[in-house]
Amino acid sequence: MDSRYKEYSIIIQWSEEDKLYIASLPEFPISRTHGSSYEEAMQQAEEVLELLIEAYKEWQRPVPPPHVLTSSAIEQVRGAA
Repeated sequence: MDSRYKEYSIIIQWSEEDKLYIASLPEFPISRTHGSSYEEAMQQAEEVLELLIEAYKEWQRPVPPPHVLTSSAIEQVRGAA
């Protein structure tokens, strides 16, 4: 995956119903993909992310910015541990 896209979020969860790992891309709300292994789901998600960003640029639509944790959010997580 292009290193410029590494800041985007990818959430991977096991689906007991589908018996697959489901990968969601929060910055692109309706975008999901899947894989039979965690690694395959990650690879699929990275490919979808790249394609989405390229498509947004081609369509001349603004690309959603990556969700980035702030230092205060990180401190909250540390404090909760």
